[in-house]
Amino acid sequence: MDDAKTETAVLGGGCFWCLDAVFRDLDGVVRVESGYAGGSSPDPTYEAVCTGRTGHAEVVRVTFDPARLPYDELLRVFFAIHDPTTRDRQGNDVGTQYRSVVFCQSPAQRDAAQRVVREIDAAGAYGAPVVTEIADAAPFYPAEGYHQDYFERNPAQPYCMFVVAPKVAKFRKAFAGRLKPRAGA
Repeated sequence: MDDAKTETAVLGGGCFWCLDAVFRDLDGVVRVESGYAGGSSPDPTYEAVCTGRTGHAEVVRVTFDPARLPYDELLRVFFAIHDPTTRDRQGNDVGTQYRSVVFCQSPAQRDAAQRVVREIDAAGAYGAPVVTEIADAAPFYPAEGYHQDYFERNPAQPYCMFVVAPKVAKFRKAFAGRLKPRAGA
């Protein structure tokens, strides 16, 4: 894929293992990388981010083909796979590092994010207002190698079995028509 034809989204919605696993299955996604964004210190580590004192969120950087997956659609998947109505929390994961955030890479992304949030709120989809932070682009720091494609490599890990797997299953059911084609299918 020619990188000139791709765009990048940086999204935080709780633990990056969940987002990584879902976006890897989404048709039109070229690459997914777990990492950190939105904090004050350069080159944060997982251990430092977990303290909640660096200001970073766990995020994924998603490279996608907008001809196959428009940014608005990518955002609709993002909002469907986490709870955008809780501040600094996703399930049992609590802290600013788990906040719901869209780091807009352009003014067009900001406009789209604001529009999608308005649509979700107007539809009353969650019964509570969306509190997702719509932020400017921030430096992205890749997470340590063992975090990349974590779910695929560690499906029997308890967090993956009890938290990630149900989110992936819910996504696959709700967005069956948006999944990448499977090899041999």
